[in-house]
Amino acid sequence: MKSKTSYSGVVIVLALFCVWNIAVYAEESEANSLEWHQWRGPNRDGISLETGLLKRWSDDGPTELWRISLGEGFSGVSISNGRAYTMFVKGEDEIVVCLDAASGKEIWRYLDDYRFENRQGGDGPRATPTVDGNRVYVLSAYGRLVALDALNGKELWSHDFTKAFSSNMPRHGFSTSPIIEGDLLLIETGGESGKALVACDKRSGKIVWSSEDDASGYSSPITVTVLGKRQTVFFTGRGLVSVSPKDGEIYWRYDWPTRFNVNAATPIFISPDKIFISSGYDMGAAVVQIQETGDGLSAAEVWTSREMKNHFSSSVLHDGYLYGFDNAFLKCIDAETGEEQWVKRGFGKGSLLFADGNLIILGEEGSLVLAKATPTQYEEAAQTQIFHGRCWTMPTLSDGKLYLRNTEELICLDWSERG
Repeated sequence: MKSKTSYSGVVIVLALFCVWNIAVYAEESEANSLEWHQWRGPNRDGISLETGLLKRWSDDGPTELWRISLGEGFSGVSISNGRAYTMFVKGEDEIVVCLDAASGKEIWRYLDDYRFENRQGGDGPRATPTVDGNRVYVLSAYGRLVALDALNGKELWSHDFTKAFSSNMPRHGFSTSPIIEGDLLLIETGGESGKALVACDKRSGKIVWSSEDDASGYSSPITVTVLGKRQTVFFTGRGLVSVSPKDGEIYWRYDWPTRFNVNAATPIFISPDKIFISSGYDMGAAVVQIQETGDGLSAAEVWTSREMKNHFSSSVLHDGYLYGFDNAFLKCIDAETGEEQWVKRGFGKGSLLFADGNLIILGEEGSLVLAKATPTQYEEAAQTQIFHGRCWTMPTLSDGKLYLRNTEELICLDWSERG
């Protein structure tokens, strides 16, 4: 028979092991919260989970850590494991680049596709890399989906949308950013014959399922859990469509046809069961509520409004209010009603994110602004001119550093309180 001392020793060891696991999990969770590994951040909502950030700056502006020449394109910057990933064009090539996030030094580059030219919308890639573990997934403007080794840029697998899914090329190029759900990569292809929405095995690239016939929009999907069902919500050229990420089974639809199929802004989940969408071309915005209907689900319209028309820049949600660009006007609207709270001119068609109680705003012509996220009035804390030229890429915030790009340069700013 074992002694009480032996049992006590086992209990102590198990307790220490549990404490160690909890500490490791906490460290990993904190590290993940500091990363911006995909389009619109950790939760695809344009919200940073970081605190202790810059609240003001001197007349010289925020501290610049590094600045490098880049190239044309509107791909966002994704950060993971101390590396920054983005896409651009140089000459006739579309390029994926991996940089050291702290210094801007290039680690590797990959020639992804040919240069995409668009006289109305600008040249170059539109989609933002998605980093998942030791892989990075990218989509060219011509619709070439590639999985790369995040360490060295080696190609692991690829799909050409027009060849594999008979996809029709959108006027302004393929723009959606892939999303990872478990072992699957989900993406909108705009393919024909039930291949508009596709799920691949993220490791092998094997097609697991395909669904629907929607024309391709320019938005990126989100994945949410509502009424006990995990669902991936796409904002296609036709409207909102929700499917099971496991097998592509359709749950519900909400039609939202916009001129030229330009549904570009990312849907925003309003807990526990509502979703906000917005489009330009004089379309406006809507909130729909997901509800049970018999054995299935449906989407009921809560409100529509013309007070927020996101042309391509997505809004952010904070404390029941939506902040975003109504074409060239920065606005705050009530998420419950769609009613305008305030409006601010002067940014053009800018972009923004939310962090530590503030809005970080990048104007179309390169102005960088910090403003309090409050519905009572527009409250600006600081402003500086950080770029010149077109800025249509939303900022990225990771580990106290703010990454900004236009069609010529990429810069990194110290965004911590000490900065």
